[in-house]
Amino acid sequence: MNRELHIVGFQVGRETYGVPITSLHEIVRVPEITAVPDAPDYLEGVINLRGKIVSVMDLRKRFGDKKATIKRQNRILVVEHAGKLAGLIVDSASEVLKIASENVEAPPAAFQEGGLNCVTGLGKVDGRLIVLLDMTRLLAPGNLIPQTGNAESKNGKSEARAAAAR
Repeated sequence: MNRELHIVGFQVGRETYGVPITSLHEIVRVPEITAVPDAPDYLEGVINLRGKIVSVMDLRKRFGDKKATIKRQNRILVVEHAGKLAGLIVDSASEVLKIASENVEAPPAAFQEGGLNCVTGLGKVDGRLIVLLDMTRLLAPGNLIPQTGNAESKNGKSEARAAAAR
């Protein structure tokens, strides 16, 4: 029996990524985002989506692009994970793809070693590779890529506040 994966394909930089269509709630334009204090760099903040508060992560920053800025063509993929909604800022949402299970390969060991343990496989579609993401690993706080420099800047701010209070 030939099983197919149904995924939503989206662009981040030059790469096409995919998440299971079953986890997609909707795709929206990027509204005003409210910043959250002491959040990691890749966590842009929260949005109000028809009365629900949704945290929003910039996938470009999550994957290491520190200079990413939000543009008009960016979209937010609102995904449901563990009963909660989360937003993923992507460059563009491209398509719904059907990938036969035999066209999906396990990710190379370099993905695991490099800290990208959220990659579940690589799908081959029409001569291109689609990087398949695991929502549980992508959104789990314990598995997020540590941000260098955050502790220093937070400590620096705390020391500056303490000095100003003296």
